[in-house]
Amino acid sequence: MKKYLLIRKVGRKRWAGCLLIIGLAMVLLIRYSSVEKSYSIVEKSDSSVEESTKKQSVYGFFNDHPDINEGSKDENAKLSDLKLVELVTFKEKPYLIDVEGLNDLYSLNNFSTEESKALLAWGKMRLLLSRSDGLNGTAQGVKEASISWKDLVSFIEKSKAQDEKENEDCPYSVTAFNTAALKDGSSLRIPCGLVEDSSITVIGIPDAKQEGFQIELVGSKLPEETNPPIVLNYNVILPGENLTKDPLITQNTWTNESGWGKVEKCPDHGSSDVIKVDGLVKCNAKIFRNNVEETTNMTNTRNPNSSDVSNSSAYGTANYAFLEGNPFTATLWAGIEGFHMTVNGRHETSFAYREKLEPWLVSGVNVIGGVDTISILAKGLPVSNDFNLGDDVEHLRAPLTPKKRLVMLIGVFSTGNNFERRMALRKSWMQYEAVRSGEVAVRFFIGLDKNRQVNFELWKEAQAYGDIQLLPFVDYYSLLTLKTIAICIMGVKILPAKYVMKTDDDAFVRIDEVLSSLKIKDPNGLLYGGISFESAPHRDKENKWYISPEEYPPASYPPWAHGPGYIISRDIAKFIVQGHQEMELMLFKLEDVAVGIWVEEFRRKGHKVQYVNDERFYNAGCESGYILAHYQNPRMVLCLWEKLQKEHEPNCCE
Repeated sequence: MKKYLLIRKVGRKRWAGCLLIIGLAMVLLIRYSSVEKSYSIVEKSDSSVEESTKKQSVYGFFNDHPDINEGSKDENAKLSDLKLVELVTFKEKPYLIDVEGLNDLYSLNNFSTEESKALLAWGKMRLLLSRSDGLNGTAQGVKEASISWKDLVSFIEKSKAQDEKENEDCPYSVTAFNTAALKDGSSLRIPCGLVEDSSITVIGIPDAKQEGFQIELVGSKLPEETNPPIVLNYNVILPGENLTKDPLITQNTWTNESGWGKVEKCPDHGSSDVIKVDGLVKCNAKIFRNNVEETTNMTNTRNPNSSDVSNSSAYGTANYAFLEGNPFTATLWAGIEGFHMTVNGRHETSFAYREKLEPWLVSGVNVIGGVDTISILAKGLPVSNDFNLGDDVEHLRAPLTPKKRLVMLIGVFSTGNNFERRMALRKSWMQYEAVRSGEVAVRFFIGLDKNRQVNFELWKEAQAYGDIQLLPFVDYYSLLTLKTIAICIMGVKILPAKYVMKTDDDAFVRIDEVLSSLKIKDPNGLLYGGISFESAPHRDKENKWYISPEEYPPASYPPWAHGPGYIISRDIAKFIVQGHQEMELMLFKLEDVAVGIWVEEFRRKGHKVQYVNDERFYNAGCESGYILAHYQNPRMVLCLWEKLQKEHEPNCCE
């Protein structure tokens, strides 16, 4: 009897266990079904292949985290390997703070309705600039902008009253042969800053009676600043009259806020730094080799000491570019990532741009110390637009936008003195019929410059073409994310659009192909462009995109689209605007990654997300068949447009 009861008891437990297992299986299946409906499958877009929805396998569901439904087995998308990305949460809820100068940026100004069209996004960004968790540099950018803005408004009113042109033009080049005397050197004023490919050439003769000399790029100085920032200090240590000292080149920066930065030396024997700038080494070690030694060892190519910088000493200076009595021609030019110095036709050093010390800030060059300066020439400088073009201005002016919702708003990142880049875009892909008809609107988003001349030229350009949105902060690289939010504000609240696109002023966009691709896509929850599915924060402090663990603790980023060009749907843009108004979304200084973080938060709120990757968005150059080509200078932009008109195919110019 006991045995029977025991068997019966065990049987009941087994039956209860079976029921529990069946119940759990039912719950899992129901949850799987709901997850499948909530999130869309991510796939790679191709112009010749229509989108297809691929269901996740049961195996994939049970082996992946249930919150991830981007697990298509599509080889191209490679999404099955994605892991759940940890999101950053606020340590404390952000709140509003007082920011010096902000009230001045929003004081009433005597502008007409037409003039104020350049300030539409400006008017809706005040709360964003007052956040306690603002981006690094926001306070400085706002304070400096308030000073520049008051100066500009005063100058605009003065120019209206006098009805005459008092400001100087922004010339292509400036030269000084009989250079203006400094305390112990020479100087040349740079009227409107530097842009990519601008160059400054110094011709001089070193004087070994002094220890060395310096070539300094100085920034614009506001009235309240004691001294201007030094965008680059290029310091040359001479080997002495009898070549008794080790030659050395150092590069550094200086600001009122931070003082001197980290010095970079050439040669730096203890450095293992392999980071390049625009593909060029930071220090050309060969400049410290002895020509005589090199010739002697030509027959002994296996001798490792023939090219070993560490073996160079006082006698190893014959190949050094700066020697007493020897004239030199040193050309410092601005690249995409940094400054590069070429001496007597040979690349010697490179120096990556540092935060808040970009080329547009440069207002002059000083040559100081032991050198007799023969001449200083700056060329490739930004040239302001000619607004006396008659019918051409009307042909290039932004058309009126219809009262109905736009198909797409395209926000273009630009800086104040990039006059030529903006004009190239107006004459090329901004001439697409979709733009001229008002179906698509294109607007340039630009922060203020510290240079009044640049700001005044920018103001005139905004009034002439009607396609510029000025923003209430100085245009520092660290504040780009504020521009992204401004574009979303424009596309949601000011010029409502079905899609919002972000691009750069050195990108060529085939708008017709973008619109064709969007027609076959679900217009909800869309992030479309060149998407990075697996990436991690750069923890190297020397890296341009360095992110500290305090800024972003997780080890990886959620999927994000590369900054040169991407499109988001209206519901995501609206979520971004509302999330920042209510201070529920974090600010992050890498604007394209920031969008990925916000889209992931959108997904976690229960919305479906389509991550549509298209390899025709080229973020570093041009390839045939492109939808977007990046790093295209004005000449290349115009060339690409001409090719499209003649050949009707997306072929590159080089």
